[in-house]
This record gives sequence, C-alpha cells and structure tokens, in this order.
Amino acid sequence: MALQVGAQAPAFALADQEGRIHRLEDYLGRWVVLYFYPKDDTPGCTKEACSFRDEKGNLEALGAVVLGVSADDVQSHARFHSKYALNFPLLSDPGKEVIRAYGAWGVKQLYGQVYEGVMRQTYLIDPAGRVARVWEKVRPEGHAAEVAEALLELQRGA
Repeated sequence: MALQVGAQAPAFALADQEGRIHRLEDYLGRWVVLYFYPKDDTPGCTKEACSFRDEKGNLEALGAVVLGVSADDVQSHARFHSKYALNFPLLSDPGKEVIRAYGAWGVKQLYGQVYEGVMRQTYLIDPAGRVARVWEKVRPEGHAAEVAEALLELQRGA
C-alpha cells in the first residue's frame, strides 16, 4: 500500500549506478521525485526513464532532483544509465527494503500470470521530507511532465 500524502518519507541509503550512496536526508531542503520502476531496459521502464531524462531540466528549474529506484543491481543500473544517457541517479534496492517501505511491492498480473513485483509508483517529497504527492499505477507516457506540472501547482499554492 502506497504512503499517504503528509506522511514522513521513509529514510533510505542506496547505491547508485556508480556505487555512490544516496540518502534521503542528503536532499532535505529540495524537492525529490522518487520513482519506483520494475526493471532496467524493459519497454515501459525505458520510456519512463527517458521521459524523466528529457524533463530533468524543467524539474531542476523547479528545485527538484530525480531518483529512480528498482531492485536491479548496480551493474545493471550502470548499463541502463549509459545506454540511454540518463542524467539522474538510479538507485539499487536488491533487498527491496526501501521498495517495501514505500509500498511499491505488491501483487501484479501480466498475461494472466499473477506474481509479486515492483509496482510503478512515484512520490513527490517536499523539502521537509514529507510526501506531497503520490502516483500509483503510473503510465510511463507523459508521466514526467505530469510530475513537473504537479510540482509547479504545489509551489504556486504554497
């Protein structure tokens, strides 16, 4: 189950595609777009990552950082990051502790098969470390622009 708006975002310390550790507390004072995705270099995940790559300038202009999270290992992230010239960190959570803490692990269905896996979800975390917006069951097309628009609205309303 996804976290609720207003909840304190769970702390994390995860390695990126270069082995560097990123902690949520490192980003206090900034907006964080934390998106969870099932698997490196698959069609939907590639589409989503490339849209965040292309939208990164707009998100940065709004004071946000983008962090992608999956259960893939650092080496897989490094290949995916390089292949698509991604310009933001991909965090590795092979033990799925952070994925579970954010409610992004659950029952999925594909071609009639039921299994557990990473749910495509995005969190917008405010500069104080609280959940400001949640997207569950994300559709990759246009999602990054949708996140940028929501951030702009939140900032205007603040």
